[in-house]
Amino acid sequence: MKQAILTINAGSSSIKFALFPLAHPISPDAEVSGQIDGIGTNATKMVAKDRAGEKIANQAIAGEQVSHDVAFDALLKWFMATHSGWQIVAVGHRVVHGGERYSAPTVVDATVLDHLTSFIPLAPLHEPHNVAGIRALQALLPNVPQIACFDTAFHRSQPDVAQTFGLPRALSAEGIKRYGFHGLSYEFIARALPQHSHRAAGRVVVAHLGNGASMAAMVNRKCVATTLGFSTIDGLLMGTRCGNLDPGVVLHLMETKGLTVKDMTRMLYKESGLLGVSGISQDMRTLLASDKPEAEEAVNLFCYRIARELGSLVAASGGIDALVFTGGIGEHAAEVRRRVCLQSEWLGIRLDPEANARHDIVISAGNSSVDVLVIPTNEEWMMAHHAQTLLAL
Repeated sequence: MKQAILTINAGSSSIKFALFPLAHPISPDAEVSGQIDGIGTNATKMVAKDRAGEKIANQAIAGEQVSHDVAFDALLKWFMATHSGWQIVAVGHRVVHGGERYSAPTVVDATVLDHLTSFIPLAPLHEPHNVAGIRALQALLPNVPQIACFDTAFHRSQPDVAQTFGLPRALSAEGIKRYGFHGLSYEFIARALPQHSHRAAGRVVVAHLGNGASMAAMVNRKCVATTLGFSTIDGLLMGTRCGNLDPGVVLHLMETKGLTVKDMTRMLYKESGLLGVSGISQDMRTLLASDKPEAEEAVNLFCYRIARELGSLVAASGGIDALVFTGGIGEHAAEVRRRVCLQSEWLGIRLDPEANARHDIVISAGNSSVDVLVIPTNEEWMMAHHAQTLLAL
């Protein structure tokens, strides 16, 4: 039997999965990867591809309002039917919130699972599904270790001043502070950066730009500041999330429009961001292709917020030696990178237009005092690596 590590990223309506053959070191290319979409509906579908990128599954999962449990069961049955010569020896789970307790990947036992459940109020839109994924895989693979890999862990190196809100002191003791997210992505970039820049140990700002977006400043590849805070709606404008917002706006809307907490949650997480500003789409590709002024306004706001937060992070790290773009937009939207770099020329950033258009790894011009790079992230590999390292496989 060939051995492999399964990685799981369970969301509210989807499950992303990847299977990495056990090796030393583990290859960045998964043997199998895919996604199950439409969980909670009667239109649940699983799509998977092999190492070469060829589609090997494109099938519906039968049932009314298919649950996470049913989706995971279908995934494992498909895997056993199509990859009978493989054995899953560990499962790495992306867990959005580790609170103050967890700053490193952890083997999940009953005590850890209780802790993760207690973190649900800190990330109510994400943590319940992360926990549901762990419970489902524990039931389906009872003898296989489950590893929790935390999106907050990378940011625990921030100094206290970067994690503190200007709220009554007692609230900080209750866990109300800036945590930061997308940590698995930043950790991967921190590991990969020395291969591409001799300035990797210096002052680096990474822009993880996708439907969810954030930025982080690193010094010696350790986080010193990040744009996301207590929740996943702070900082940058995102696909459907508002980003930085005066809390007085929330109070005003609740008072004058009679909006409930549920109403505000829906607006801030699902109806704002690129979608809300443009009224057209949350997809950057659609907005860049549109000639409507509302689309242009949304793109401009997205880039403006990135450039503005870049200045803030440079202040936190005491300067900048390298800027890295990653994530779906960061890796593929040359126009977004161009606009951000143009607005940030005061930092000594100079872009090579041709390299940027080709999506090269190094896109800075020869006269740039800052290295500018495009590095694809690989959160799935990061989870597999953590599982292998933790279990000494």
